[in-house]
Amino acid sequence: MSARPKILVVEDEEHLAEGISLNLDAEGYEPILAGSGLAALERVKRGGLDLVILDVMLPELSGFDVCAEIRRSGGKVPILFLTAKGRAEDRCRGLELGGDDYLSKPFHLKELLSRVRALLRRQAWSRETPAPAPAPPASAGPVRFGGHEVDFRTGDCTLRTGERDRLTDKEAAVLRALVEKRGEPVSRGEIVERAWDATGDPPTARTIDNFILRLRRRFEDDPTRPRHILTAFGVGYRFVP
Repeated sequence: MSARPKILVVEDEEHLAEGISLNLDAEGYEPILAGSGLAALERVKRGGLDLVILDVMLPELSGFDVCAEIRRSGGKVPILFLTAKGRAEDRCRGLELGGDDYLSKPFHLKELLSRVRALLRRQAWSRETPAPAPAPPASAGPVRFGGHEVDFRTGDCTLRTGERDRLTDKEAAVLRALVEKRGEPVSRGEIVERAWDATGDPPTARTIDNFILRLRRRFEDDPTRPRHILTAFGVGYRFVP
C-alpha cells in the first residue's frame, strides 16, 4: 500500500463525490474522482489504487458491471459499494460479483470512513506472510489441494486446469480462516473474526455463505457436492485438503 493510500471514488452525484473526496483527503488519503463506469475502468486499468468506493447507479456502466469487469480482468483492489438499493438480494449480488463490503445510502460519514479504514487494514493484513500454524503448518507458503495451489501472500492461485486466477482480499481471508484450522469445524463467527475488521456492522450469515459459494465455484469440480470446502452442519464450515 502506498504511503498515502489512493482511493478511487466512483460517484456521479457531484456534490456527494466532492464531499467524500474532501473528507478522505482530510483523513490522509489521496482521493481520485470518476463520474462514470467507463471512466472508473480506465482509471483502474492504470493501477496503483488501494481501494475503490463504487456507486451502483452510474452512467454508461453500472457499479455491478464495473466490479464484474475488474474481477474478470484479474483486478484485486478492494471494492466498497455505495448503493441506494437496500434489498438483501442487491447487496448479495454485489458481494457475489467480487465486492468486499457495501454501505447503503444515505450513510453517516463516520461509518464510511470506518469501513475505508477497515478495508485498508484488511488489505495490509492479507499481504503479510502467513505465520506458521501448529503442525501441519496450514498457511506457510502456498497451499495445495485438489490439484489447486493458492498463495495467500499475493492471492494468486493456479487451478487444477492450469488456469491462473486471483482471489480478492476477502475471498483469501475467508479461505485462509478455514485452511488454518484444516479438518476442524470453523464457525461463521470465527470466520468473521479472521476476515472482517471489528469496525462497523459485522456481515450477516448470508454474506459468509455467499463467500463460501464463490470459493466453491472456483475450487470445486461440483460446487453442489464439495470435496474440500465442506459444510459443518450446525457450526459453519470445514476445510479438507
